[in-house]
Amino acid sequence: MTTTTPVLRQVSEQPHVEIPLSDGCVLSARIWMPVDADDQPVPASLEQLPYRKRDGTVHRDELTHPWMAARGYACVRTDMRGSGESEGIMTDEYTPQELQDACEVIAWLCAQRWCTGSIGMMGISWGGFNSLQVASLRPPGLKAIITLCSTVDRYADDIHYKGGCLLNENAGWAANMLSYSSPPPDPLLVGDTWKDMWMQRLQNQPFLASTWLREQSRSDYWKHGSVCEDYDAIDAAVLSIGGWHDGYRNTIAHLVRNLNAPVRGIVGPWIHKYPHYAAPQPAIGFLQLAHDWWNQWLKGQPASTGNTPAYSAWLMDSVQPKRWLDERPGRWIAEQSLPSPHIHTTTLYCSLSADAQKGRLSEAPASLQTEICTSQICGAATGEYFPFTFGPELPDDQRGDDKLSVCFDGDLLDRALDIVGAPGVKLTFSSDKPLAFVVCRLCDLRPDGTSALITYGIMNLTHHQSSAQPQRLQAGKQYAATITMDEIAYRIGEGHRLRLSFSTSYWPLLWPSPEAATLTLTSAGLNLPLRPPANGDEVSFEAPETAEGWQTKTQRQASSTRNTVTDPNTGIVTTIIDNDFGEHIDLQHSLVSGSKVVEKWSIHPEDPLTARADIHWIQSGGRDQWHWQTSATCSMRSDEKYFYLSASLSVHNDDALFFERQYEDKIERKWV
Repeated sequence: MTTTTPVLRQVSEQPHVEIPLSDGCVLSARIWMPVDADDQPVPASLEQLPYRKRDGTVHRDELTHPWMAARGYACVRTDMRGSGESEGIMTDEYTPQELQDACEVIAWLCAQRWCTGSIGMMGISWGGFNSLQVASLRPPGLKAIITLCSTVDRYADDIHYKGGCLLNENAGWAANMLSYSSPPPDPLLVGDTWKDMWMQRLQNQPFLASTWLREQSRSDYWKHGSVCEDYDAIDAAVLSIGGWHDGYRNTIAHLVRNLNAPVRGIVGPWIHKYPHYAAPQPAIGFLQLAHDWWNQWLKGQPASTGNTPAYSAWLMDSVQPKRWLDERPGRWIAEQSLPSPHIHTTTLYCSLSADAQKGRLSEAPASLQTEICTSQICGAATGEYFPFTFGPELPDDQRGDDKLSVCFDGDLLDRALDIVGAPGVKLTFSSDKPLAFVVCRLCDLRPDGTSALITYGIMNLTHHQSSAQPQRLQAGKQYAATITMDEIAYRIGEGHRLRLSFSTSYWPLLWPSPEAATLTLTSAGLNLPLRPPANGDEVSFEAPETAEGWQTKTQRQASSTRNTVTDPNTGIVTTIIDNDFGEHIDLQHSLVSGSKVVEKWSIHPEDPLTARADIHWIQSGGRDQWHWQTSATCSMRSDEKYFYLSASLSVHNDDALFFERQYEDKIERKWV
């Protein structure tokens, strides 16, 4: 990463600009803009989040917004209603109120003397979601967005459910938000009302796992905010960016395929980060890319890079799997449209060898009679759903999970294959239980003996016809299902083999079915999207540039560990994830901020009803002699009929208990 020093326009920074809304609520914004913007108005880019601009996203904000402001833009970073220094209460994610607030902020920006009235909206994750959602509302003035690590489908491709299966990240994210919404506003910005604002938030703080767990099928709740319901509603220009090591890797191709508005998509090898400081390497010059996008759509200037491809992706080379990779070798490929005329589908079929013990992948159609009933600990090598910490969160060697799965291996490859797109699996099956799911993993069997995860797909089999109207399975009845794996761009080399693996459990990524189901496969075929091998980079990007960055002193170093232990007495296997994000003091205004979390995911290999999640978050901060700390805990377990949720939130101000609350809930298992 390099730091750019030339400043085109001198920048002013305002830490707390009040933006009034129509219902009387006031949002707080941090704004960077050229000092002469009153005389020479500029377009504005808006990033609206619940992640606390004063301390939560300050690291990435300082790298990004001053750089763009120096090049002729007003960069506006607002705290959402009920977060940071903004007034009000936050009740859920992506609510109609949240989106209406953003539309009102855009209208406010258009009315400012220093703004030309051309607005862009951008963000990663939550900010990427609401950028798309607000764009679908078409507020006047919004001409373009940049959405990173986001989704078009809140039910099928977010952190709650996947393929109709319950992601454990649903509980993890609820604990995260319970913790992350609990710190106070900064008294230096909001004044004497800070305690009243803090208490109001705490008293109305929801435990969102209850809300999300009650919506177990694709209901109107999830359709709201899912822009795939009406792609044509978006007429703003869309730049969509993501990473192959992120949970939101499908959105980019979906937008490029389906939008009628101007669109460009880029997928790198990255985790859940902005690509000018992301890893694995290579990072790219995201700020230059964003600047060119804004110039084109907010200022009406021609794109500096000329005829850019609609879709660019980092085609990853095979590497020995590890929990963390500093870099991922490969090359950039480019397509002018999706679907691409250069990508064709090859079908491989699952069959059994003559000894009926070893599964094969071949071009000849075949019938099967193969039972699948896997240990509950299958899935341990998958890694995090969306890696975030630059730590041990990537998929590991899959051989352990392969041993617990039913596997079908292809022939030794006599040439490299470039897999580009979303592989699919078509199967016919029966189940001995009414609730069951299947996981399909596509792996690269390398000459060194390791098994590397290429991509995977998941389906709750009660959704084999519809996610809006699931149907319980009848024992022994034959069904057909099509499972779409996650998008990928991957080169599997000469001398390697493909492996397709099936399992009925995937812990700790997915909550298990209430009973250990046995599936009987009677046919299965793999549809593999193949592209002619790329010889080298087909598109290029500039090296990263950033602003100077956050001026801070580290008081506690960040760390990340992941371990699995087995209780010798009970046989319970527990995955322990310990992430300390460190503690820092801002050298400009002396605000201290720190956070850490410990997650424990426990299960017995033979009993799905022993599944349990225990999560503990701590946030801390203050200034000078003032100190506060919040502690949020979350637990989840289940029996055959119900989920049981419990959570607690305790808040201390200057070592005195300021607030305390307990949450308990019991929710019927309907489809998971």
